Amino acid sequence: MQSRISMDVQTCKKNVSYNNFSLSLGILPVYHSLFALAFDDLSNFYPPTHVFSTDESISIHYRVRFFFANWFGEGSKTSYRYCLRRGRISAVLDYCVIDYLFAQSRSDFVAGQAGVSPPLSVQEECLGLAVLDLWRLAKEHNQSVREVCKNVSYKSCLPETHRQEIQQLSRLARYRIRNTLKRFLKKLGRCSVGERSLKLKYLMELAGVEPSHGTETFQVNHPGSQLQQKEPTFNLMREWQTFCDFPEIIDINIKRACHEQVPQDSRVVTITRQDDRCLEAEFQTVTEALSFVSLVDGYFRLTTDSSHYFCQDVAPPSLLEDIESNCHGPITSEFAVHKLKKVGAKDGRFLLRRSPKDYDKFFLTTPLGLDYKDCLIMKNEQFSLSGVHKSFLSLRELTDFFQQSKLLLMGKAMNDSLSELMVYSLYCMYNFCQSESLGQGSFTRIFKGSKIDIRDGERHVTDVLLKELDANHKNCWESFFEAASLMSQISHKHLLLVYGISVHRSKNVMVQEFIKCGALDLFLKREGSVSVSWKLDVAKQLASALNFLEEKNITHGNICAKNLLLAREGDASQGSSPFIKLSDPGINLAMLGRDVLLDRIPWVAPEVLEAPERLELECDKWSFGATLWELFNGGQAPLQGLDLERKLQFYETYKQLPSSEWTELADLISQCMNYQPAFRPSCRSIIRQLNSLITSDYVILHAAEPLPDRDRALGPSHQQDQSVYEERHLRYISPLGKGNFGSVELCRYDPLGDNTGELIAVKKLQPNKQSNLEDFQKEINTIRSLHCDYIVKYRGVCYSMGRLSMSLVMEYLPYGSLIGYLEKNRQLVNNRRMLLFASQICKGLEYLQSMRYVHRDLAARNILVASDTLVKIADFGLTKIIPFDKEYYRVTHPGESPIFWYAPESITESKFSHKSDVWSFGVVLHELFSYCEHNCNPKRLYMQEIGNDMQGLSISMHLVDILKDNWRLPAPPLCPPRVRHLPQPYATLRVAGSLAVRLLDQ
Repeated sequence: MQSRISMDVQTCKKNVSYNNFSLSLGILPVYHSLFALAFDDLSNFYPPTHVFSTDESISIHYRVRFFFANWFGEGSKTSYRYCLRRGRISAVLDYCVIDYLFAQSRSDFVAGQAGVSPPLSVQEECLGLAVLDLWRLAKEHNQSVREVCKNVSYKSCLPETHRQEIQQLSRLARYRIRNTLKRFLKKLGRCSVGERSLKLKYLMELAGVEPSHGTETFQVNHPGSQLQQKEPTFNLMREWQTFCDFPEIIDINIKRACHEQVPQDSRVVTITRQDDRCLEAEFQTVTEALSFVSLVDGYFRLTTDSSHYFCQDVAPPSLLEDIESNCHGPITSEFAVHKLKKVGAKDGRFLLRRSPKDYDKFFLTTPLGLDYKDCLIMKNEQFSLSGVHKSFLSLRELTDFFQQSKLLLMGKAMNDSLSELMVYSLYCMYNFCQSESLGQGSFTRIFKGSKIDIRDGERHVTDVLLKELDANHKNCWESFFEAASLMSQISHKHLLLVYGISVHRSKNVMVQEFIKCGALDLFLKREGSVSVSWKLDVAKQLASALNFLEEKNITHGNICAKNLLLAREGDASQGSSPFIKLSDPGINLAMLGRDVLLDRIPWVAPEVLEAPERLELECDKWSFGATLWELFNGGQAPLQGLDLERKLQFYETYKQLPSSEWTELADLISQCMNYQPAFRPSCRSIIRQLNSLITSDYVILHAAEPLPDRDRALGPSHQQDQSVYEERHLRYISPLGKGNFGSVELCRYDPLGDNTGELIAVKKLQPNKQSNLEDFQKEINTIRSLHCDYIVKYRGVCYSMGRLSMSLVMEYLPYGSLIGYLEKNRQLVNNRRMLLFASQICKGLEYLQSMRYVHRDLAARNILVASDTLVKIADFGLTKIIPFDKEYYRVTHPGESPIFWYAPESITESKFSHKSDVWSFGVVLHELFSYCEHNCNPKRLYMQEIGNDMQGLSISMHLVDILKDNWRLPAPPLCPPRVRHLPQPYATLRVAGSLAVRLLDQ
């Protein structure tokens, strides 16, 4: 058998198929990837992408290029093909490949080529190979060994150097060698052994004689150095050092050598490991570089990932066709059924694969009831399903036509539960100092702090990030700790370091390293514009981290720009690149409600909505695509401003985010955000495509990449509502007040993360009062509709993730409540100032009356001071609107009420009107002119009158009784007489207000 193809113009015109030639030799598709085309002198191999010209007549060799140690089954480390069943071993090669490999190896041995040149010291072993060769010839031609020896000299079975050595021996010595071989062959001739067994034995012996058989050696330089000699030289005494194994490679890149005094044809090849360490080698020619890269690329597919290629320059066309058609390589029906069962395939799903035995046949393996069926697809210029007359130009057209459900390429197993791996460091609270608030997470409050350690008697302080689990989500503590455990057990330079956790009473805190530049999306918004190369560096670093997690079969589940922290901004002028770290995943998606998942659209993958407990590696690919979109759109969140229903419609209608004008980038995002998880690229493929974008041309052409029209990203007529505040940007400063149902906090809303945001007051329900959410919503709707200078201004609302809770955002009035203001500034407040405040409260209440609102909770505690000359009415939690056909509002469920500020009809009949607000205003006047002193507090004075031993309903009964008896709050000593005698039950706001104004003028 010849291992050489002679190709000329005529053979090209006959359209000789490479695959058909392989099949004519008996090489099945499943073994085809072991072969490659070599140069005539065997110096290099052609890459699979090489295009031969019809104008040249060349000779090439079709050779087995990829070898595996001990493939024949001997030794401690035996190579074998992957098999589904344990204990069952599949041979690496079949008989046809062994036959071809024997012919190739014998030719190399005899011709002394392809690096096969055994030294003269192993002459006896070489003679043994000659004996096996003659024995094989005898079996092959069905002759006796003696007949074969008459026509074939044993020296023709030896390398040229050995033939010459034997020829120089004396005649007697040569005679003895011949007689010895004849006697040995005569004995062997009586043994019953097959031809293929002899070939296999020959290959095994050759591996012992020439251990380097099958290896390829390349002459390279370090980039920037020059060859000192024109001819390749090798230092055989130098020991080889292993850089990495094939599964450790994440990227291979070829680029032109850019330094001076090197040939234009030279290329630099860079191999990158998972830990980002690189090996660079400079090849003198493109041919050598491509030969080397195709070698590594081929071994990677055979050992690690059969559907991946590192470099477009060496990507096999058939592989690209398979990727485009979502088709598996040549696998058996057993493997196809196993993959379908693994992902729980149902009727309507199928797996497309190449035939393992025929190059022009494909199969659709699909579930059929409890069984599985293989549907044959024939290729004859076009593709057609067996038994169907309709044909198609491509496999994709065929499968799209017949597809009834999702086309399944491959399913991957879920992550093993990490609940048994809860390993973390436990810190005590006294080891930390909590300082400034940095905002809020979906379920946490985030603070900057310090970690205090004592080492060798010295005190060491380290800045840390403290993530405190919010009290509203304390039932998620186990998932919170699980995230800390996961991050503390893995280490990668682009993953955030988690020191451990701290548990103190009801507080659960995760302790992480502090990253000074903050979240990536905020940095992009602050900077406004960064270079494309900067963005690509960040994208590649994220892909590197995801590849690390993918290798460990860990799904992160929360990839987004706000979860990426910028450790270093980078400076191109200083040769410094940016550096990011991926933060912890937070609460497990399976613990979140559906509304929370909907709110995370488009970062959460569509399939997660259906089964959040089945979080798979492909989910992170979708999230990477959405994050890449964010990165190249200035940190703007896609679909921001859409409600949950419209976000869900975005997925249900299979929409895509607006495409970038950069076609290659848009294509990568589209691949990652494929609605069919199995068709999303691997992390290595993502890195390869990102590297193809990192060129100087793109930096020039796309340095000012325009943002897509945000309206398209948000949906028609859905601009972002400026009154909706993002919870994550709320930086807690201090408490402002606390009532029976809610609390008010002072926060800084800092959307750029640079501590320049405005101060606001945030009112939220207490964790144990979430049942009052409907009433709280009514309060928000009320204050939203009010626009008056004497009423606290509504700024907006802030929703938690999934809108499970909400907060009211109001303007911040720095002087606080009227009570606190008067306590601190009594000496500065005279009657004139009090009358000014009274008139402003009147005007505010008059505005409420014009809007048909009744406040129901007017008291000094709910009057806020904006400045020394301005007060405003606040707290509309009890406010009601009076129906148009009535003059009052009757409360059916009074609940807890401030009865000491209520008019008698409000206490006895639960009737509230504008006049009842006037009564409350009279009580406020009493508070105001008594400077809100504790001894003059209305509740205290009423209780002194009715008896401090009264409790419950009896208080309201006795309160009504004393009011009916015309008992009233005593007039404060400094109260003006005309204010003192204001008829409380019947006065109107206009009367009270005008009175205050006249007194103020006087």
